[in-house]
Amino acid sequence: MLRLSPSDQILFGLINATLLFTLAYSILGFREQYEFGFGVEDGPIEYGTAIGLFLSCLILAWQAVRMARQKRIGAGAWLTLYAAAFLFGAGEEISWGQRIFDWQTTGFFLEHNRQMETNLHNLAFGEEQLAKTLFGRFLTIAILIYLVVLPPLYKRVQIIAKIIDTIMLPLPSTRHAVAAVAASVIIGGLVYVPRKWEAYEFIFSLITMSIFLAPGNAHRFRPASRRSDKTG
Repeated sequence: MLRLSPSDQILFGLINATLLFTLAYSILGFREQYEFGFGVEDGPIEYGTAIGLFLSCLILAWQAVRMARQKRIGAGAWLTLYAAAFLFGAGEEISWGQRIFDWQTTGFFLEHNRQMETNLHNLAFGEEQLAKTLFGRFLTIAILIYLVVLPPLYKRVQIIAKIIDTIMLPLPSTRHAVAAVAASVIIGGLVYVPRKWEAYEFIFSLITMSIFLAPGNAHRFRPASRRSDKTG
């Protein structure tokens, strides 16, 4: 029987609760209550996602500092890059604090952002919306490949394992893949409420926190004296 760490008990508890709440809203037909309550813009789910992404950034930054202290400069650089990506995601989620600090959208973003906000993921050029092309389809596919496809390949294909080890990519474990697939099936196929993908994004931020705290390739993140390999 799988024994979850205290952090995973909290994170997976939040994942399960989010799925149950979202499914319950859909089954009971509370579409408006979900759209203007649980999933509302600047609501609990959206800010929860931003916090989850920011905490993921801090975990990666902490790992980067550990690598630097071990004089593993390359490893630290890769982890710093990943931390910056999650900081970007957290900032985008809340439009870089625009509504928190109440500044007005101007210039380029006023003209091209379909919600007239200061962020990139809502940019639109004619009929082409960045959120639906780059941040939608392709990002979703990339995330599912990362969560479901890469872990078994890491164990079976040596060249892929070498690449992942070199770029210090924290790998998910089976529990993360199961959570991602379950969320995709439930939210994508069983839930029919507006803004349901806000819940999906929140769940993703919780999964990444769990991965970064205890990656499937944890041996790459241990001090050199405790690792069997000496590279990185």
